[in-house]
Amino acid sequence: MTEPQGRRRTSARLAAVQALYQIEMTQAEPRHVIAEFMAHRIGENGTDKELGEADAEFFNDVASGASAHETEIDRAISSALNPEWPLNRLESVLRAILRCGVFELGHRPDVPAEIVINEYLDIAHAFFGAKEPGLVNAVLDRLARQLRAGELGEKRSGGEPAPR
Repeated sequence: MTEPQGRRRTSARLAAVQALYQIEMTQAEPRHVIAEFMAHRIGENGTDKELGEADAEFFNDVASGASAHETEIDRAISSALNPEWPLNRLESVLRAILRCGVFELGHRPDVPAEIVINEYLDIAHAFFGAKEPGLVNAVLDRLARQLRAGELGEKRSGGEPAPR
């Protein structure tokens, strides 16, 4: 049975994070790691039951895009981090989560920023305790407000969106 698109994209995001982590840890060529994931770990033919049926096209776009734009993405992430905690000091999985999230914010305008933030926050919770997901939330929220100006409505004290 085919899973709904949202669930398939959630699985694709998790696979993209895992692929970026594998690329960083093994220093393998990104296209080889992504091809291995496409052939053996995601989609209908995938054997990784934890990932479920992932949206292979979406996975490929996020994993390839985050890898190809890593330098620009890392600059953006670094600008949102406390200078006392530079990007290279973060856990590899945390870097992969942030890179995928920032790629989507910058290159997938078809996906609402709130969904991007929530999805990668959920992935962070799957790997970490409270501190790291809080960092993911803060960094992605800050960058979403820069990259998607106006999409995330500012809330007034009463909880109503501010007028635009």
